[in-house]
Amino acid sequence: MRDGVRDGDTVGPDPDAGPPSDRPADSAADSAAAAKAAAVIGAAGAGPAAGQSVRIDAWIWSVRLVKTRAVAAAACRGGHVRVNGERVKPAYGVRVGDEVRLRHEGRERVVVVKRVIRKRVGPPVAVECYVDNSPPPPPREAVAPAGIRDRGAGRPTKRDRRDMERLRGMEAGSSGPVKSSGPATGAGGPTGSAGASRRSSGRRSSES
Repeated sequence: MRDGVRDGDTVGPDPDAGPPSDRPADSAADSAAAAKAAAVIGAAGAGPAAGQSVRIDAWIWSVRLVKTRAVAAAACRGGHVRVNGERVKPAYGVRVGDEVRLRHEGRERVVVVKRVIRKRVGPPVAVECYVDNSPPPPPREAVAPAGIRDRGAGRPTKRDRRDMERLRGMEAGSSGPVKSSGPATGAGGPTGSAGASRRSSGRRSSES
């Protein structure tokens, strides 16, 4: 007998413990379920008081569709936010079941409201507040490159600005830099203060 096990006895896994390979999967599933439950509780805690509504600009900021509340309000005023197909103002009261369309930073977001909240929450909690029906973002190759200047290079010159506009596809005219014309000249010779002084000196010499 060795440590309570008699010679000839077969030592095997505990039949009540279940397959060892299932335990890590069960543990991961339990952790995911616990995280989701915590997110739901956090979303519920960020909701409004009974009988109070939530503005659309506050909601799209709270669920992290935009970075700041000011950006959310500006998007509403600019007509970039639609609720159920209609353009809305920042003070519009959002409700569960509304479809919210937001055009921001070159991408369209389409979400359906699941929870109405008025406080900004973390990403795990935010995704529990809506159903994301957004189309996939455009490929990186389709995004127009923006002009990037070295740090400490100072303000861009006019030529630099023209080059950056040409990169963004905003240049409407020529393909090369615009050259400034020289001082205007008339048929009789140069104009301006230099020409006037020469004409004046010529009259004085003829009078003498």
